Amino acid sequence: MQFDWSVVIDALPALLGGARLTVLIAFAGLVGGIAVGAIAGFMRAYGNWLLNAIAFVYVEIIRGTPIVVQVMFIYFALPLLADIRVNPMTAAITAIIVNAGAYIAEIVRGTLLSVSKGLKEAGLALGLPMWKVLAYVVGPIAFRRMIPPLGNQFIVSLKDTSLFIVIGVGELTRQGQEIMAANFRAVEIWTAVAILYLIMTGVLTFSLRFTEKRMRIL
Repeated sequence: MQFDWSVVIDALPALLGGARLTVLIAFAGLVGGIAVGAIAGFMRAYGNWLLNAIAFVYVEIIRGTPIVVQVMFIYFALPLLADIRVNPMTAAITAIIVNAGAYIAEIVRGTLLSVSKGLKEAGLALGLPMWKVLAYVVGPIAFRRMIPPLGNQFIVSLKDTSLFIVIGVGELTRQGQEIMAANFRAVEIWTAVAILYLIMTGVLTFSLRFTEKRMRIL
């Protein structure tokens, strides 16, 4: 079969619409995931036994289950348990927040604990309160170190949006499937979908590498 570029051109508007939705879901989910992960990471690194246990249970449950199961639970089971209606977009963004948050929590915990204890003790010895030691001494160093693993998690979460096809979210993979079902041109459509994913992950990778160089990772 000969590759027909006109099929790709005709499908491009719909695929770009799906790509925009993919970026929106990933961005919104990762913003929330960073917030959840930062809180859980601090709980794991510096919390008391109760906070540590709560964060540990959350991280282990989420890391031990596939994101497909998580989004299916949010979309199908949660409305039955809590008697609330969850639309596909809300379920998709929530799944990214919950899933990415667990992995980011471990990134935050690991980088915080990787900073020399001597720096924290020196800050406390100078009379700084703990929150200032974390904000001005430990935090900046840990942040530089967490950029590479955070970048990897961002890319994984971006690609994970393709799994939300199971609840009918019209992201890039879903758009590709619908177009292919209409014209039966699987080679052209899935090639275009793959190229769009490569472009998105490529831009993200370039941005993160630029940030790493500017931040001078320690």
